[in-house]
Amino acid sequence: MKNAVAIGVIGCGNISDAYFRSLPSFPDVRLAAASDLVMERAKAKAEQYGFRAMTTEELLNDPEIRLVINLTTPEFHTAVNKRILMAGKHAYTEKPFGLDREAGREVLALAASKGLRTGGAPDTFLGGAHQTCRRLVDAGAIGKVVAGTAFMQCHGHESWHPNPAFYYRRGGGPLFDMGPYYLTALVNLLGPVAEVAAFGGRAFDEREITAPAATEKSCKVEVDTHIAAVLRFASGALVNLAMSFDVWKHSLPCIELHGTAGSLSVPDPNCFGGEVRLFLPHLAEWAKLKLTHGYTDNMRGIGAADLARSLSGGVPARACGELAFHVLDVMCGISDSARTGAFVKVQSTCERPAPLPVGLRHGQHELEA
Repeated sequence: MKNAVAIGVIGCGNISDAYFRSLPSFPDVRLAAASDLVMERAKAKAEQYGFRAMTTEELLNDPEIRLVINLTTPEFHTAVNKRILMAGKHAYTEKPFGLDREAGREVLALAASKGLRTGGAPDTFLGGAHQTCRRLVDAGAIGKVVAGTAFMQCHGHESWHPNPAFYYRRGGGPLFDMGPYYLTALVNLLGPVAEVAAFGGRAFDEREITAPAATEKSCKVEVDTHIAAVLRFASGALVNLAMSFDVWKHSLPCIELHGTAGSLSVPDPNCFGGEVRLFLPHLAEWAKLKLTHGYTDNMRGIGAADLARSLSGGVPARACGELAFHVLDVMCGISDSARTGAFVKVQSTCERPAPLPVGLRHGQHELEA
């Protein structure tokens, strides 16, 4: 596409392949270059996917690149986002948006001062399964949502990730690692969170690393690895949230919403597809529903592509910085409540992102006029 926005990527780690595979699906963006602290890694990805390998300095100084995707580890998200914005480029970052509220606010303020836009993962809520659920909620299929549950339970990432230590440092743990998926999905469905209460704990002070490709044998645990929280949404809905790296096996649903007219089973928010089920009083069992939207494969990068679309369209991006910051604020509130034992009012708010229209072709974000 002649007017495609040129995108650069900083960070060529585990998650980058999903972005490199999906971004070419969108004709309004063009993957131009990528960088990494380990330049050999960037060069290998460039050869594999057909873009240029650059140093970070070269990428940020390239006048062709307008939007940069930040795929560094969480402790570097804020510093790299600031570098991107200071270079005059729009910034889209992997989750979380920052490690604390102050960092997130600084990024939003810097972007505003320079007339630039920010966005952030996760963008899985734009997947076909979650957009189908959004359409059902908006249509009143289960009435007014009054309650819900959200469970992410596993035993951590050290059995498969070659470098899992950062998952157990500040900015990691089940809340900051997986919480953004669940909280973003819930905000997409229910709107902003108003208040939280939580408890936290950890089963181990040190984790044994068993991943075959790992170079380290163990890592210290610096964050809570089990969080139990209650969220009160501005809409009045109450949702029980449990995030854990301390559970060996479970049979709990990912997300369920319960309304005055029925119940909705929402699939894993770490995925774009999945099974959507609806229960209504006249049914004997849950009914499995056909998905109304596409984008059911691993389409990480659709949020960045949507942000690029918003640059010329003058419309809000769906996976925007304000949404990502609100989710960060909620997570900080949960952490504060777990630490102090107090209820925490969430000071930020955000708009629910606009739903994707039904009938989009692959690569579209909006229906053509």
